[in-house]
Amino acid sequence: MANTLTNLLPNLYAALDTVSRELVGFIPAVMRDSQVSRAAVGQSVVWPVVPSGSAVDFAPGAYGPAPGDTTVAGPSLTISKSKSVPVYFTGEDILGLNSGPGYDMILQKTFAQSMRTLVNLIEADLFAAAYKGASRAYGTAGTMPFATNGDLTDIAQLRKILDDNGSPQTDLHLVLSNGAIAKLRGSQAILFRANEAGTDAMLRDGTLTKLEGFGIHQSGQVMQLTKGTGASYVTSGSTAAGVNSIALVTGTGTVNAGDVVTFAADSNNKYVVTGGVSAPGTVTIGAPGAQMVIPTANALTVGNNYTPLVAFDRGAIVLATRAPALPPGGDSATDVIEIQDPISGLGFQVAEYRQYGRIAYDIRIAWGCAAVKSNHIATLLS
Repeated sequence: MANTLTNLLPNLYAALDTVSRELVGFIPAVMRDSQVSRAAVGQSVVWPVVPSGSAVDFAPGAYGPAPGDTTVAGPSLTISKSKSVPVYFTGEDILGLNSGPGYDMILQKTFAQSMRTLVNLIEADLFAAAYKGASRAYGTAGTMPFATNGDLTDIAQLRKILDDNGSPQTDLHLVLSNGAIAKLRGSQAILFRANEAGTDAMLRDGTLTKLEGFGIHQSGQVMQLTKGTGASYVTSGSTAAGVNSIALVTGTGTVNAGDVVTFAADSNNKYVVTGGVSAPGTVTIGAPGAQMVIPTANALTVGNNYTPLVAFDRGAIVLATRAPALPPGGDSATDVIEIQDPISGLGFQVAEYRQYGRIAYDIRIAWGCAAVKSNHIATLLS
């Protein structure tokens, strides 16, 4: 049978161009790994994280050094979702469309909406992985940053958190909400004064490329979070600096992953919860853990609802995508084609099925994502 989908390539690429103009910020900013993407749906792959070494006194001797054991461990990434958007048209549908707006135009819009749906699902998953995997936070919940012209303290403090955590410096990214981008465009005059910014890109096009070392991105999936209901929790023992598991006693309600918490003895640091509780138990905070000793019987406070604006090194968040697996020899599709979004880099599989009195299309992709290095992720509250 002739390769019918080749004739649809103009429609497919037009659809991708439409979708790639959606506000997608995390997808182009995170790391992609083709080896991880070979995992089956539901299969976990451990992402290796090598621990820091310990310095010892140099002591000459008859033999080489006797190093201590090194345990290489890390979080796991799972290809957790395999989704498709199926659509079909009957012969009568196509006949009617060709006497009106035209079948090709409707088909193009259908592809566009299908791919938009899938891209938004992946972007939302990356947003969730990013804010739940952060180390610490800066700012005031419910208050939009960047309000004071010429004051970029908010971004500088995010950079400080990453610097303190030892994050790489060369591939940093900051994903902002629509509201935060609007605030930057409207309040920071230094960014659109060409003589001060060194470019008129903000003034003419409203675009931001880099700011204080961060590649700036905008995402339509950045949403306000509702905090947990946790109250009256206190620590059950002393937590040493560098530890990220903190036992809680008394108290009630939930402390959710993504909540920002403080401790009475350490109110200067806003910790992001990576593993919560719904009753007295042990919460985990993002690495590198506590910044000072948190004594026993120390009160924990859950911060207010907030919208996370997330800064990270590219390698801190991993996205794996692939086409859904088919049986050997394929299925009953009359044609299958792979097409790549030129902006986000996502690859979609589009299959055509000629059925009884109708033609069906299936637009599909499988993916998984994870925050693999909390040390290299920080949150700006808004």
